[in-house]
Amino acid sequence: MNFSGKYRRQSQENFEAFMKAIGVPDELIQKWKNTESVTEIVQNGKHFKFIITAGPKVLQNEFTLGEEFELETLTGEKVKAAAQLEGDKLVTTFKGIKSVIELNGDILTTTMTLGDTVFKSTSKRI
Repeated sequence: MNFSGKYRRQSQENFEAFMKAIGVPDELIQKWKNTESVTEIVQNGKHFKFIITAGPKVLQNEFTLGEEFELETLTGEKVKAAAQLEGDKLVTTFKGIKSVIELNGDILTTTMTLGDTVFKSTSKRI
């Protein structure tokens, strides 16, 4: 499976609760909750490049499956992370958070879990 493409967020569930759980200040949560988000993924074998544009903010992270890497979060924090494929799912772990990205046709679903708090985002290929 190749994740390459551009995807525009269509919906999200439990955004505010998840952002609070990971320590994002309320003012940033309010600023970001209705921001349009586009994710571009470039996959070349085991190497991935993610470019996430959320309003005026652009995040870029690159990594190779199975190798530890530095991930920049929405708040600008840089954390150690690891990514691997589990079947057709791209699974990344960092700071106690598990992120699972699945591609079904033109729909990209991201589920992020921290303890009992789960955030889900659904995006469509553009």
